[in-house]
Amino acid sequence: MNGNNPYAGAPGVTNAGQPATVDLSPEQERQLRRTVAGIVTRTESYLPDSYAVGSELSVGAEGPQATVAVNPPAGHPVSAGFTPDADELDAGIADADADEVARGLAASAAVQVMNAVGDITPTAR
Repeated sequence: MNGNNPYAGAPGVTNAGQPATVDLSPEQERQLRRTVAGIVTRTESYLPDSYAVGSELSVGAEGPQATVAVNPPAGHPVSAGFTPDADELDAGIADADADEVARGLAASAAVQVMNAVGDITPTAR
């Protein structure tokens, strides 16, 4: 029966039915919050004010999880999520990676509006 349990683990490591404990140091949590806030700010800078951008931080069985989402004025919301490991939290997530996520979210949100509105010819592929 343990095979059906998402928390089943090796004896002595994670008891069946119990989530794995993931402890972030206060500095790691601050670093993750700063990084996610930076992605939100960068994404907002690429989009007009009519797009809503938000984020969520949580700790799951796999560790800390961050999600940044964009709700465009038309079309479906888009999101990007990531689960950084302890080394990434200690070293900090690279600015280039955060900027790539922000650009990707902004582009995906713009495509959602284009698809919802229709009859718009893209200028590039």
